[in-house]
Amino acid sequence: MAPAPPSWRPLTPADLPAVLALAAAMHPGYPESPAVFADRLALAPGFCRVLPGPEAPLGYAIAHPWAGPAPPALDTVLGALPPRPDRLHLHDIVLAPAARGTGQARAVVAALLQAAAAAGLAGASLLALPGKAGYWAGLGFAPDPLPPGPALASYGAGALPMARRLSRGGP
Repeated sequence: MAPAPPSWRPLTPADLPAVLALAAAMHPGYPESPAVFADRLALAPGFCRVLPGPEAPLGYAIAHPWAGPAPPALDTVLGALPPRPDRLHLHDIVLAPAARGTGQARAVVAALLQAAAAAGLAGASLLALPGKAGYWAGLGFAPDPLPPGPALASYGAGALPMARRLSRGGP
């Protein structure tokens, strides 16, 4: 009998060193400090997940409630969430090569969007890295005009702001 596929669980502070190692391996062009990961986990633990693997995480998802015309710039410690967030910002979703093509990204996005809708958030946003907009479009996200500024510039040329609406009953 084959072992059951791994399932996403809440991220904990003990997971952060391994998650940081995965982030460095998968996103070398988008470095973020350990403080950023700790900040997001402290502010929005219900929207931070890890996909455990036999020896190291196979993936992680970092998201948080947000408001305003633009998401935070890359490698920015928030310190606090907006008092009246209106959307869930998907800050980073990463899968190790061994977990790609297994439906795990789709599963965690669906879970995060459902939790956001249950929390009364009206939408979700993200900055798609170059070449990833088609994937996000398949999950209901569409390009979302964002004025030039530090958030967009921090992700480099080709990053595309995207957003989608959520319904109260779920994604």
